[in-house]
Amino acid sequence: MIQNSPFNLDNETAYQAWRERKLENYPNNISDLIVEVNDPRQLTKAEHAAILAHCQAANMAIYASPLKTEDKEIPRQLGKQFNLTQLDNNMCADDDAITSLTVAAAEDGKRQTYIPYTNHQIHWHTDGYYNPLDKQIYGLILHCVRSAKQGGENALLDHEIAYILLRDENPDYIHALMQPDVMCIPPNITKGEEIRPNRCGPVFSLDNFGNLHMRYTKRTRSINWKTDKITQAAVQFLANTLDSDSNYIFRATLQAGQGLICNNVLHDRSKFTDSEDQQRLLYRARYYQRIAV
Repeated sequence: MIQNSPFNLDNETAYQAWRERKLENYPNNISDLIVEVNDPRQLTKAEHAAILAHCQAANMAIYASPLKTEDKEIPRQLGKQFNLTQLDNNMCADDDAITSLTVAAAEDGKRQTYIPYTNHQIHWHTDGYYNPLDKQIYGLILHCVRSAKQGGENALLDHEIAYILLRDENPDYIHALMQPDVMCIPPNITKGEEIRPNRCGPVFSLDNFGNLHMRYTKRTRSINWKTDKITQAAVQFLANTLDSDSNYIFRATLQAGQGLICNNVLHDRSKFTDSEDQQRLLYRARYYQRIAV
């Protein structure tokens, strides 16, 4: 741990200075994070600067454009403008490493077994929490091609705010959640084949540049937390925070042409209902990089 890092539990002075800067002009609601853009594939200097400013303040921004076509170049080219280029080609991603999030067809047996490809609620998480530690997801883009007929709302919480709330409540919570084996995801075994091995790691960690990173899921099955009292208390406090009506939790239902670009903040998704003429489709791009500042 870098001595002068605000995330060093032994450096309260650095933490308090960073905390004050973080909260001084923090957004009050979701509308403060929305940037109107003409074409996400080719941002103007002003549009780029506005998105970047929101990401620097809250680790996320919502862009709103008039483009409503099924074009994966929209998230791909948007990402490149913020130095997001190293895509995570995860198991259910499309061949181009960008995932089409929609309700899987009956014949798509592989995707049908995973909640993102259903219309069910998805609990709070950061993307790729089950990835190996050398392939963590630092950047994320969700681009909406079509919204659902009803539902499909995302709740969003800046992971740096989650850190502040936990540390202010009890610094020992942070110490517990930075343990290298605090959160383990059991192996993914399908039809007797191990698709993914057991994966353990911290909730909070720092990347190579000293930025705070978070891996987390609020799921209660297929997850093993350390059983000591302080870890259990920290996990419960975080879960209670995510279930609260905190002013720091923003909510948005992305509409066609809108999207989220972020440093893999905490998020969830409410259940939704499609109709024959309106089936929800989002493109998801996961990156091994943070948004370039």
